[in-house]
Amino acid sequence: MQVPMRITFRDVPSSLAVETAVRERAAWLEQFCEIIACHVVVEAPHRHHHQGVLYHVRVDLTVPGTVLIVNRDPQEHHAHEDVYVAIHDAFDAARHQLGEYARRRRHETRTHDTSS
Repeated sequence: MQVPMRITFRDVPSSLAVETAVRERAAWLEQFCEIIACHVVVEAPHRHHHQGVLYHVRVDLTVPGTVLIVNRDPQEHHAHEDVYVAIHDAFDAARHQLGEYARRRRHETRTHDTSS
């Protein structure tokens, strides 16, 4: 990454273990595509008395030519009561978006021979 990675904790105590997990997943993404900058937000926006905390992880990736944003909504996945599962899911979704981005870029830069 050209710009140092930023990790923000909202309504969640910062944790070295969580930060390490986020950094490892971001490094994993870099093998698929050039990443200029990465900002990850880990938060627990809603606290319910009848269930555990559902973590929300947002990943903003700046890649050449665009910004990719991944939001993993905790209401969709009760497995997100585990912050590490929420991080894993967010970075898997980011990997899929990077794959789509890379395919579009390859297609845009490909030259087609129209003279047949």
